[in-house]
Amino acid sequence: MLSIIKRILGQMKNDKRSLGLLLFAPLLILTLLFFILGDSNYIPQIAVYDMNEKFVAELENHATVILETEKPEAADYLEANDVDALIWADSAGTHIELLEKNSKSVAALEAIQDTTQALQPTQNELIVDYVYETAGDNQLDSLSYVFLGVISFFFVFILSGMSFVRERFGQTLERMLMTPIRRVDVIGGYTLGYGLLAAVQSVVIILYAVYVLQLQVEGSVALCTFVMILMAFSAVSVGALVSIFANNELQLVQFIPVIIIPQIFFSGLIPIDTIPFGLGNLCYLTPIYYGCTALEMIMIQGKGVVEIWPWLAGSVVFIGVLFLANVTALKKYRRL
Repeated sequence: MLSIIKRILGQMKNDKRSLGLLLFAPLLILTLLFFILGDSNYIPQIAVYDMNEKFVAELENHATVILETEKPEAADYLEANDVDALIWADSAGTHIELLEKNSKSVAALEAIQDTTQALQPTQNELIVDYVYETAGDNQLDSLSYVFLGVISFFFVFILSGMSFVRERFGQTLERMLMTPIRRVDVIGGYTLGYGLLAAVQSVVIILYAVYVLQLQVEGSVALCTFVMILMAFSAVSVGALVSIFANNELQLVQFIPVIIIPQIFFSGLIPIDTIPFGLGNLCYLTPIYYGCTALEMIMIQGKGVVEIWPWLAGSVVFIGVLFLANVTALKKYRRL
């Protein structure tokens, strides 16, 4: 087993293209997502009705202000005029109407909060309402666990699967199976070899996301890294299993719509309980569900090991089941 691990690490050291795919391609995609969905210098447009002139003057330092002489209906007005917020005051407090929770509404709220802080007003409650109630303040922060889990899983699956296919085409696997080596040792060597490389990728992705892109993590970064490593080993095992049934690299790629894309729907991108016909229960058959759910609980909710242990256990069980499935699938090449 150790010789297999050493050989794989040596091969990958000389395979610059595969190392680039493993380490730098995920960073490029995360960077693009950061610029597309992250914070920006966007100046919000805020409609004001029946607010004092001092407030309006200060608000103009933080946003584009639209003065309204009559109070409009927020739902129709905000959507039709591409306005980010509507603000007015009455005896109950200061009312802020927003279309939905996104980066534009966050910018509008920050402008209003900066204005109220600058004026140092008397106690006046801010009443915030959304026309379309959604979750998340910053789109990248609120869905970071999805992007981290899916991107890591996808690239590890591609790398490990194609590497296994190349091993068969080079007849390395066949020659190895002609020796007395056990199938368990073969799968264990490949899984640990590629798994160690995938673990390095997981550490790089987490550190880059947290300390370079500064994605918000409410819980432990180390625990996030551990979850990512478990997902990486799951991806290696899935790639190995699929590659056994693929006759060439093109066939492996053709498995992506069947193996990878459906799992994305169970990553937290869509609430499981909103998926119709009970299809949400299929999430328990996908390794991405366990990893991304654990990442969400750590990164968004700040949970620890005590709260996420069922999902950690699910990932470990999945790795074990896939390992046994791979060992069994090797009977296709040798019955020992």
